[in-house]
Amino acid sequence: MMKLALGPVLYYWSRDTLLSFYDDIAASPVDIVYLGETVCSRRHNLRLQDWLNVGDKLIDAGKQVVLSTQVLIESESELKTLRNIVENGRFMVEANDMGAVRLLAGKLPFVAGAHLNIFNMRTVQFFASMGAQRWVMAQEMSREMLEPIQQQMPAGMETEVFVYGRLPLAFSARCFTARAHNLPKDDCRFRCEDYPDGLAMHTRDDDAFLVLNGIQTQSARIYNLIGEMDSLRSLGVNVLRISPQIEHSEEVIQLFRDCMDQTGSPHTALQHMEKLTSDGYCDGYWQGRAGLEQSSI
Repeated sequence: MMKLALGPVLYYWSRDTLLSFYDDIAASPVDIVYLGETVCSRRHNLRLQDWLNVGDKLIDAGKQVVLSTQVLIESESELKTLRNIVENGRFMVEANDMGAVRLLAGKLPFVAGAHLNIFNMRTVQFFASMGAQRWVMAQEMSREMLEPIQQQMPAGMETEVFVYGRLPLAFSARCFTARAHNLPKDDCRFRCEDYPDGLAMHTRDDDAFLVLNGIQTQSARIYNLIGEMDSLRSLGVNVLRISPQIEHSEEVIQLFRDCMDQTGSPHTALQHMEKLTSDGYCDGYWQGRAGLEQSSI
């Protein structure tokens, strides 16, 4: 049966906001919750022990919990945090860089994250041999690229697809949010907290272009595959991932759950979703077209 996952929060929310958010998620119809800071080590409103405590509460609520690792490791302190996550002893880990894979390989089962850039069957098999039990499809991949992989999936390996949220397009050693405020990265004054859904960038014609999220660049439009529920099901996708936003995440979760359970229609769900954002939606990558395009259902 297909499961619904909530990815890690990609933005810098306050401690109270995060704790309240996960209290609400405990009562939501998601099956899997990813926890942890994946973007910037300077964001530490919750420390590892706090994440473990949140995870325990979610386990009590019947959720599977996975700790996600940081995508770009640049310092010894970040490497120490990575080791502590890998050695947490309680929850499965999502490896988002090869350093994490090296620490996990042959020792613990793990999730091979989307930032490992897995694009073909040989790479899926490689990570399966390392101990991965689930892989997250790169967001740039299309349905056509996924289909042959699904036909040859190694035994015991699950496939997870990012189905809702702003697309994480790139990471950099430079902090774009700090630079937008003429601040150095090491003295950013935590300006990310001012943008709980990222800093929107527009063209000269005032069209939404990108979203800056610290060292991460995201799409301005929200990737949304709710109209592709039938194809996701027919391909045998095991897990659908929703990326949290500061508003309406619980509504989005419920709409996906209704469509997964076939108690609601994707067309009706998309009509409702259009009222939840002014940023617009896209699904171009899944269709094998330009990423910012949106098909009609």
